[in-house]
Amino acid sequence: MFDKDKVKLGIAPIGWCNDDMPELGAENTFRQTVSEMALAGFTGCEIGNKYPKDPAELKWELDLRGMRIASRWFSSFILTQDIEKVKKDFSSELDFLAAVGANRINVSEQSYSIQGKTDTPILTGSHKYVMNDAEWDRFCDGLNQLGKIACERGFKLCYHHHMGTEVQTSEETDRMMANTDPRYVFLCYDTGHFTFAGEDPLLMLKKYVNRVGHVHLKDMRLSVVKQVRENNWSFLTAVRNGAFTVPGDGDVDFDPVFKVLSDARYEGWLLVEAEQDPAKANPLEYAIKGRKYIREHAGL
Repeated sequence: MFDKDKVKLGIAPIGWCNDDMPELGAENTFRQTVSEMALAGFTGCEIGNKYPKDPAELKWELDLRGMRIASRWFSSFILTQDIEKVKKDFSSELDFLAAVGANRINVSEQSYSIQGKTDTPILTGSHKYVMNDAEWDRFCDGLNQLGKIACERGFKLCYHHHMGTEVQTSEETDRMMANTDPRYVFLCYDTGHFTFAGEDPLLMLKKYVNRVGHVHLKDMRLSVVKQVRENNWSFLTAVRNGAFTVPGDGDVDFDPVFKVLSDARYEGWLLVEAEQDPAKANPLEYAIKGRKYIREHAGL
C-alpha cells in the first residue's frame, strides 16, 4: 500500500469554479472552496482563478485550514512564442509556487489548442492540431529547457496530456516521453484524459510509472463520452454535460491504478480533478464521495 508519509491527497478547485467557463460556479468564493476541500478531508489543492494573487495571503488562508498547494497549471506556447518569453513566464510561475511551498508544476502546450473552443468537436473530425517533425523537435527541446529550470529550483515539471492539445493520444505521449530528458520532464498522469481519448490508462501508467511526477484522479462517464461523439460536442460541452466525475462515480477502474502506483512506491500527490457543473454536482458532496472512495480503495 501507499506510504502515508510520502503520498498526499489533494483536490482541484475546478469542481467549484471552472477556469475555462467562469460562469460555472461563479457564486462559489475562494474561502468557501478551500474550506469545503478541508472539510471533505483533503490536505492539498491546485490553484483556481479566484485564489489570492499574493502568495503570502494564499499561504495564510491555506495554513489556517491545514491545506497546501500541490501544483499549478502552466500554459506553455513553445510552438508560437519565443522560447525566452516562455522561460520567463515559466520562471515567474515557479516564483509563486515556491513562495507557497509547492514543488510540482503541470505544463500543457496550448499553441493551437481546441480545448477551450465551445463549437469545435473534440472527438470527431480532424480539428486537433498535429505537429510536424520540426515542431516536435522544437516542442521537446523547449520542454527540456523548462524542465531543467524546474529541476534546478527543486521542482518537477509534470506534463499534462490533455484532450484537444498536441499531446492527447498514447502515440503522442509516447513520442513526447521518448524525446524528452527523464531527468527534467515527468508525466502528469491523468486517468480521465487517457480514457476520454480512447486509450488504456492502466497500460499508459504501467509504461511510464517511473516517470510519473503528479497524478490526476479523474473518473469518466462513458455514456456521456458516447454522446460527445454522436453529437459532435466540444470539450467544454462535454464538461457541462457531466463527462467527468470523481473517482468511484464513473467507469474508470481505479483499483489496478492504485496498485501499480503503490507497487512502484510512488511519492507525491494524488489529486482529484473532476470538472463538473457545480449547479448539477454539489462540489462538497462530490468531494466527500471521492474522498471516501480513495480511503476505501487506496487505504489513504
